[in-house]
Amino acid sequence: MQEADNPWSVIGSREVYENQWISLTEYDVINPAGGKGIYGKVHFRNVAVAVLAVDEQDRVCLVGQYRFTLDRYSWEIPEGGCPIGTDPLEAAKRELKEETGLVASEWTRLQEMHLSNSVSDELGIIYLAKGLAQHEAQPEETEQIVVRHVPLREAYRMVTENIITDSLSVAGIQQLWIRKLEKETAI
Repeated sequence: MQEADNPWSVIGSREVYENQWISLTEYDVINPAGGKGIYGKVHFRNVAVAVLAVDEQDRVCLVGQYRFTLDRYSWEIPEGGCPIGTDPLEAAKRELKEETGLVASEWTRLQEMHLSNSVSDELGIIYLAKGLAQHEAQPEETEQIVVRHVPLREAYRMVTENIITDSLSVAGIQQLWIRKLEKETAI
């Protein structure tokens, strides 16, 4: 089998649910072993964008909010949705300002990832933002956000101790921590 070959066959499908953010489709399939079954796929109407905003003191901007889906409080980097077909960098800039009031002069695309590819097609893009200037935050009505600026080492500790569990936040903080270590150990 070649890497690009698809071992799945779709016999039929039906739309189970949809709203303005997602749709859920159930597929009747023949699996790679030849057996019949079903497969559910959540399609996201947005690309997830996240911003790892780092100030001159090497502090990471974290936002805390209660997450309805988890039924718990969550510390994470600023993030939100970007309608498919629009510029993810512009959406990242909007989310950073909306949630924290920060505006950055330097932007780097840090990482791209699929967030739960066994059940969804959601794509996440993480940006590194530097050259920060403070403005007024404008959170959405569904957000009660607390903003904290913590040293990168502390953010990394929060990841390793499972205090930060959001996938985009974990990936972005780990990516930046690894880059910092590589830079410090370069000869």
